[in-house]
Amino acid sequence: MAIDTTTRTTASPARETPDTPRLSTRDRLVLFVLCAAQFMVALDFSVLNVALPVLGADLGMSQSALQWAVTAFALPSGGFLLLFGRVGDLYGRRKLFLTGLALFAAASLLATFAWDPASFLAGRALQGLSAAAIVPAGMSLLTTTFPEGRARDRALGISGTLLSLGFTVGMVAGGVLTDTLGWRSTMGLLTVFAVIVLPLAPALLPESRTPERPRLDVPGAVTVTGGLLSLIYALSTAADHGFHRTDVIATLVAGVLLLTAFVAVESRTRAPLVSLAMLRRRTVAWGNLGGLITFSMMSTVVFVLTLYLQETLRLSAFETGLVFGVQGVLSAVAGTFAPKVIGRYGARRTLVGSLAGQGALVAALLGLNAHTWSVWLATAAVSLASMCHLGAIVSYGLTVTSGVPDAEQGLATGLVTSTQQIGLTVGIPLLGVLATTSDDLLSGVHTVLALDSGIVLAAAVLVGLGLRDRRTA
Repeated sequence: MAIDTTTRTTASPARETPDTPRLSTRDRLVLFVLCAAQFMVALDFSVLNVALPVLGADLGMSQSALQWAVTAFALPSGGFLLLFGRVGDLYGRRKLFLTGLALFAAASLLATFAWDPASFLAGRALQGLSAAAIVPAGMSLLTTTFPEGRARDRALGISGTLLSLGFTVGMVAGGVLTDTLGWRSTMGLLTVFAVIVLPLAPALLPESRTPERPRLDVPGAVTVTGGLLSLIYALSTAADHGFHRTDVIATLVAGVLLLTAFVAVESRTRAPLVSLAMLRRRTVAWGNLGGLITFSMMSTVVFVLTLYLQETLRLSAFETGLVFGVQGVLSAVAGTFAPKVIGRYGARRTLVGSLAGQGALVAALLGLNAHTWSVWLATAAVSLASMCHLGAIVSYGLTVTSGVPDAEQGLATGLVTSTQQIGLTVGIPLLGVLATTSDDLLSGVHTVLALDSGIVLAAAVLVGLGLRDRRTA
């Protein structure tokens, strides 16, 4: 169903030409609002990790129940991404973005002042639900506001940098805030972010409108949302308890069956939630594969390095945070160069090259040993790998969304953000468990890093072949 995107509540953004490469003041303000919201959500993924033991003791949560502090957020944030991406296309991205921001502020406030485990987990679940609205709506507003070319490359470069930086800053800030102000300050920080961004958004962001009442593919929404919820629950639970549990096996099977049913439903409905023609686009299919691999494998590297630094090298939480702080700074530097690299070599070549670089630098980590000097190798290799990782993030987003009509940008960016969430979810339970269950942690870390590097390098080859220009093949 076509959507008229010419009617806007604000002036249309300036279209970039070779004579106007710089962003206007209004464009910068729009970019600030959208990127601040993305940074806030990325922060929420990691800011609570260090605080979990203190939080559990304060609220009376058992060790086994603490996983729900993470899972309660991950389930709705990943499960509803595709649905909300399409809802934004049909009913208004700006409206969905503002609703998500308001809900996020209220949910963070509830989590900040939670009085028992139930109220805290309710706040976390609502944070996840609102994140599922903010992320695809924000990304589609960004890609429809900034046209293809240098403007969009630059905007996605900044967005990708803040996404990566938000996750890293969350790890460091979570420890500092918990030690100084208590675990509640981590949730309070998110409330402050939402309250700052929310008043600015209505006057700056454009809205899309439809001339007629759209129809939502309800069967498709039910099957894909149920499938993603089941899959994310199974993988999140397996990360802590392994794959042998009955509920993990049952939900994993249910997820596969529901996603299979989703494909069958989409092939028969007149107005599908996800057009199968969209999924058959080479740029969408191979671009998302590259995104899935870069996110899942990099999250695994961060996980096993955290174990290695603290358990093998006996670094403190603060010292470990400094290692990842260097990683975050260099990722930010990479974000300033990524659009220039993409402008020179193209998004597809940059994606393949970034994956190859990430895989090679992860392989360098196989030189880690039990000697303290290895911290320098760990810091250098993971920081440089993260620079390549950021290049992959920006270039895969551009690859997937390029050439997609504005009316379907919410769907395309919903696929991008679903890939991000699933990638962040699957890597650790699939590979990280090899390190945690190994009799010798260092040997287990080496095994994980070798597999991680091999998977990324293989993906670089496959994505390169899949995105090859057939006219020159």
